[in-house]
Amino acid sequence: MFVDRVTIDVRAGKGGDGCLSFRREKYVPRGGPDGGDGGDGGSVIVVARHGVDSLSELTHRKHWRAASGTNGSGSGRHGANADDLTIHVPPGTVILDANHNLTVRDLVNDGDQVVVAHGGKGGKGNMRFKSSQNQAPREFTLGEEGEQRRLTFELKMIADVGLLGKPNAGKSTLLSRVSRARPEIADYPFTTKSPNLGIVQVDADRQFVMADIPGLIEGAAHGAGLGYEFLRHVERCRVLIHLVEPAPIDGTDPLENYRAIRAELEQHDSELAQRPEIVAISKAELPEAAAMQTELAAAIGLPVLRFSAVTGEGLDVLLREAYKTLAATR
Repeated sequence: MFVDRVTIDVRAGKGGDGCLSFRREKYVPRGGPDGGDGGDGGSVIVVARHGVDSLSELTHRKHWRAASGTNGSGSGRHGANADDLTIHVPPGTVILDANHNLTVRDLVNDGDQVVVAHGGKGGKGNMRFKSSQNQAPREFTLGEEGEQRRLTFELKMIADVGLLGKPNAGKSTLLSRVSRARPEIADYPFTTKSPNLGIVQVDADRQFVMADIPGLIEGAAHGAGLGYEFLRHVERCRVLIHLVEPAPIDGTDPLENYRAIRAELEQHDSELAQRPEIVAISKAELPEAAAMQTELAAAIGLPVLRFSAVTGEGLDVLLREAYKTLAATR
């Protein structure tokens, strides 16, 4: 199950209490204080790791609590520090404070990590308070409580190239043709409900990661359809390939479909709308494809490619143009 948003509660461990103790041995008069310190509580650490592909592990465990430090004891024995609790997430995960809606950290790369809840410090034993003026101290301190927070994890898929388009524009079919990814494909809208990644091999030495992202409808920037669930994953893509269906099965106008998606990108994030974009007519095997390619290019004033994931027509040109555009952004 692909999960890209989840809220959990984390709590660091409590510090162990300091000990109140005096040395009591035969033939050792006035042995003095010997209470040890408590150990530190464990912290909660979030680490980004390759190989973790969703946040599904977090859905089965809503409360994450680190261990507490042990108490100090007599004879100057200090309590043991507790082990930290580590939570592994995919690279591209944004951690938010759920109560204040503030970004804690954006874990983009493999190995990025952040302490989201610090463990409590251990208390001091009475031997810490010994002095020339106070040779039999009865003071000691309790361990500190660990931090407690409610956190929301959001996964923003990391890909070089993202596929845009209305539902049924042919995004999943394209990804399955140019990579080993096997997204669900059917002849009805919204077949893709979660992003799919595939590695596209342009030639022996060049490759890039392509993402098939759920289809976008008008009003997505305000929550319609998959709304933000779609747009969140587009934010990481460096190059966008906008697929336009030449003869939509719902009878809509392809040019208006293109403009509607561009408007949603602009409303969600104006910077996203400035991202390098390749426009391509999908399903080139249809009779309307060539005419729509000419009409769309004239309307938007940009080059428009044409390809067919079924026959293979134009695929090489599309992939080379994608890699060329991607290389120019580095």
